[in-house]
Parts: sequence; structure tokens; C-alpha cells
Amino acid sequence: MGRTTMAFSLSYFTLPLLLSCFAACLLLCHCFPPQHKSKPFHRHNHRRFASHNYRDALTKSILFFEGQRSGKLPSNQRMTWRKDSGLSDGSAMHVNLVGGYYDAGDNVKFGFPMAFTTTMLSWSVIEFGGLMKGELQNARQAVRWATDYLLKATAHPDTIYVQVGDANKDHACWERPEDMDTPRSVFKIDKNTPGSEVAAETAAALAAASLVFRRCDPTYSKLLVGRAIRVFQFADKYRGAYSNGLKSVVCPFYCDFSGYEDELLWGAAWLHKATKNPIYLRYIEVNGQTLGAGESDNTFGWDNKHVGARILLSREFLVQKLQPLHDYKAHADNFFCSLIPGAPFSSAQYTPGGLLFKMSDSNMQYVTSTSFLLVTYAKYLKSSRTVVNCGGSVFSPKTLRAMAKKQMDYLLGDNPLRMSYMVGYGPRYPQRIHHRASSLPSKSAHPAKIPCSLGFNYMNSRSPNPNILVGAVVGGPDQHDHFPDQRSDYEQSEPATYVNAPLVGALAYLAHSFGQL
Repeated sequence: MGRTTMAFSLSYFTLPLLLSCFAACLLLCHCFPPQHKSKPFHRHNHRRFASHNYRDALTKSILFFEGQRSGKLPSNQRMTWRKDSGLSDGSAMHVNLVGGYYDAGDNVKFGFPMAFTTTMLSWSVIEFGGLMKGELQNARQAVRWATDYLLKATAHPDTIYVQVGDANKDHACWERPEDMDTPRSVFKIDKNTPGSEVAAETAAALAAASLVFRRCDPTYSKLLVGRAIRVFQFADKYRGAYSNGLKSVVCPFYCDFSGYEDELLWGAAWLHKATKNPIYLRYIEVNGQTLGAGESDNTFGWDNKHVGARILLSREFLVQKLQPLHDYKAHADNFFCSLIPGAPFSSAQYTPGGLLFKMSDSNMQYVTSTSFLLVTYAKYLKSSRTVVNCGGSVFSPKTLRAMAKKQMDYLLGDNPLRMSYMVGYGPRYPQRIHHRASSLPSKSAHPAKIPCSLGFNYMNSRSPNPNILVGAVVGGPDQHDHFPDQRSDYEQSEPATYVNAPLVGALAYLAHSFGQL
């Protein structure tokens, strides 16, 4: 998927015409991301210092989402080896739940990680969409594929359909999504079986996405934010963990270990940002501490949103000068102090090759989420002309950006194995990812159905996957920088939507800062 650069000259006659056509095209075809009033983005002076083609990686990180699509695929589908699937989803409960994303390498639609994916994709566009140029429309389409589904899942008041598919039965088969014949069971939360964590995350996703579409599709944006308000009210009024009421269904796959308090804070933060309604600021002021605003949990991912909420709210103090939220600057600083090697209170672990290491199962999700937070907080700090304060030691936005770049460069190939952990990027990347659709022959290559148990012949094969899931980022190496590239090793070899969602923003920043966008 290489790029060709064409050099050409513009006369003073053609330039105004082209510019006017370009502007008209933007108005007709695209919508602009929300803009924050801040100083221009930091741009490195010398392109030669760019370790990687971040623009190419950005393109591929967004393309990956097309490989995860469920439902009726559009005519402009670029990952053409994927075909329609799950066209009767929701029929078990007489609702329409066609669409959305498969979370990872299986064929289940889990609402909790899908909502978090949507929130983070939206945040990527909100902060860095203005830098994405031609990829902005693709990023927005990736968001909308998710929000169209979340609107279906929240169509009935005080009810959210949070899962389609029986994970245990799905995992007992190795089938293409186009072939799947395992039960498409539907599971929901409601007043009697609450799920504040998945409901509040869904509210966050809808609120964040409303900002993505505010300028170009105000009608859709209003629909999203109106639904977000209603869903958050449901999450807050009927408190309870979906991991309790639906334990046999969602555990151990996406069991919520951190409680639902973090999602309530996170959801309120996004509704405050999307609506500017003072009731959400008041909610945060009154409930912030009891919802864990000041806790020292320093892992940000689909389960625990505390860190993300702190950084999002710190912007309201740093940039918008909302004094009631001044504590969130210190809360955010504490997270970054835990990451900076040699800083007071530093506690993060890194592999010998320099990769942030949180846990053995899909560690790369924390690398991408943390890298996004590093460049985003650096943006907030630069805009407000301030720094990270770690017990008397101070660190500039430049330090945070350098840390993010190091993590991204490791992911893209600057590591002991000289391997890119993004499929399709660079000369060497994982060949046997834990992903049903990628590892089985495509419908075009093998039109006949491949039954449940026969699929395991492909799963157990040492042959490379026949379908390249371009842009997929796998779980990554272990704490010793080792990566076996085994399809059966889901902890290290499985990609997931929530790994890529924050990566989109981080790569957009890097591509721009090195003059590639």
C-alpha cells in the first residue's frame, strides 16, 4: 500500500481555481472536526528524523476497522475479502442489531468494548482530526459505523442491548463471520438487570461522537447527544454492574473489574464537554471523589476509565479555565509522573527494549492508549503554557511527546525483533494472527461453507493467514520482548478494535509533526 508522490508546479492562474475547487469539495463532501482555540501544533523541524512513515501507519490503522465490520457492507468497502455477516442479528429479541464491530478475532459483538472503541476513535478525531487531511473522512466513517449500531442498541428507553452472540459457543468454533451458525443470542441490561458501566460508556461514546459530527451533520449530532443524555440518566439512576446480572454471559471475556464508578465519571465528563450543560459540571463536583477521581489507578483501557476522565477534565481547567476542576490537573500529573522513568513516583514497568508493559494479555492496548494520552496532554499543556509537576520535578510537553514517539516507534518496528506489530506495515509483521476471518480462506477463494470444527484445521496450521488484516495491531511481545507469532496465542497474537482506536490519534499527531500530513 505504498504511496506515490507527484511533483508539479502551479501557475498563478491555476492556483486560485484549484483552491476554490478544493474548498467547495470540502464543503460538499466533508465535515470539519471541532476545533479548539489553541496555538498551532508542535511540528518537528526536520523530516529526516522521522523514524517511520506515520502517515502510512495512520491510513492502515483506520482501514483495520473495515475488517471488523459486521452487517451489510457498503459498496465502498476497501477490505474486499470481507463480506456481509450477521444480517439477522437482533432477531432473537425482535430488534434490529445489524451492524457494529466484532471486537477482536471472534464473531461476537460485545457492547462494552465497542462503546469504548467508539469513545476513543471519537476523541482521536476531536483532538487530531484537523491534522488527518484525507484520512479524516475514513476516520469519521469508522466512528459512524459504531454509532449507527449504538443508536439501535439504545433505541428503547431504559434498555441497552449489550451483546450479540454466545461467546462460549462462538469460541468453540473457528468460523468465518460470513459462515457463522452459532446462536446469535441477544443480551440486554434494563431497570431490573442494570449495567451502569456499559451504559455510562455508551453514553460517553455517543456524546463524544456528537462532537465529531457537530459541524458537518448537525442533525445526526443532535440525535447522538440526545441519546447520550438519556442513556447516562439510565446508567446513573439504576446503578449496578452488568458483570453481576450478566456474569455468565460477559465474564470472563469483558467482566468489569474496576466497578462502574469510573464510567460514571467518564460519561459525565463527556456529556459536560458535549453539552456544556452546568448540571454535568455540578455532577462532577459533587460526585467526583466518590467516583474515584483521586485514586491512584494508572491503567487506562476498556475496563478502567479513571485516567482518561482525569485528563479530559484537566483540559477544562487548563484550557477553559474552569476553576472547580483545578484538582484534575494534579490528578492528571500523577498519572504521567508514574510513567516517566526516573521521575519521583515513577512506577511503570518497561521491557528491556523500552516498551511500556502493563500485563501479558493484550498489552499493546495500554501502549496505544497511553501514547494517545501523552500527546493529548502535551497538547493541553502547550496550550496553557504549563508543565507536568512531579513532586518538585517538572517535565515539559516535549518530554511527553518524546515518550509517545518512542512507544509508537517500538510498535512500528524499532524493537529487539525488528518487527512491526501492525499487520501490513513494514517488511516484517505478524503472519499468524488470532483472527478467524483473517486465518480462514475468504469467501471469494473458498465459496463453500467451512463448518465449525473443520475451521480448527486452519487455526492449528503454521501457514500464514491468507487474508491480510491490514492495520491490525496485535497484543504484542511479552515482558522480555519475545513474540512467538502463534495463532493459538490470543494474548499476544489477537488484534482488537480498542487497541487501534487511540492509536489513530497518536499516529495523526506524529504524521503531522514530522511533515507527513
